[in-house]
Amino acid sequence: MRTEIVSEPGLPDRPNEDFASVGLPASGQGGALVVLDGVTPPRTGTGCLHSVPWFTARLGGALTELTVSLPDVPLAGILSRALARTSAAHAETCDLSHPRTPQATVVLARWSPAAVEYLVLSDSALLVEAPDGTVTALLDDRLEKLPRGALASEAVVDGTYRNKEGGFFTAAADPAVARRAVAGVLRRSEVRALAALTDGATRWVETFREGDWPDCLAVVREEGARALVDRVRWLERADTGRRFLGRAKRHDDATVVYTEL
Repeated sequence: MRTEIVSEPGLPDRPNEDFASVGLPASGQGGALVVLDGVTPPRTGTGCLHSVPWFTARLGGALTELTVSLPDVPLAGILSRALARTSAAHAETCDLSHPRTPQATVVLARWSPAAVEYLVLSDSALLVEAPDGTVTALLDDRLEKLPRGALASEAVVDGTYRNKEGGFFTAAADPAVARRAVAGVLRRSEVRALAALTDGATRWVETFREGDWPDCLAVVREEGARALVDRVRWLERADTGRRFLGRAKRHDDATVVYTEL
């Protein structure tokens, strides 16, 4: 098995709000990966005493433990339990009903000799490569389906679309959101490699249009996860006219986890 993890903050003087891990059980049978992208809060506050990195570390740690220790619980159940545990850690001190309470996108994958399970919530991505080289992107595209211009105003997104029907969902305080994730199971024989990416890394495809998903996975496989992040950073710096980035922040936290099964 070959595994690579690269996670880099968007700016060196700001904490990385992403989380990444790979768990390998002591039995040597199978494993799991976890990738979270913490949602940067607005200046107006979140109703919470804790930072986004605190939240992603707590949630990511719980997911890493539970995916390995509870192999018979489906990933949606794992996410639900991890959210309940994380919420309980600060429910007495924080307003978890606030629409911008700390939250994150989620990618989970867990493999055994027989199957590969997956779960994707919000706009991070999981790429699956088959033995014949075919690459499938497993995505939760609800954010892309919002009405045109909706993302231009944080107030509109917060009040109308976030974690609501007809909008998009993130892992925040409510364990029930796990039912909203894109999830499924593949035969182990159908999967040769996996790559989980936060949207700071998927910019290479989705923002800068440097290639498609198979091209993206090829960069990671042949040059390494660091090479993909380095390419994104170069493109961000080169986009001085903001032709591609538009109103988006110039540099975002970028995480890539690659596993050859």
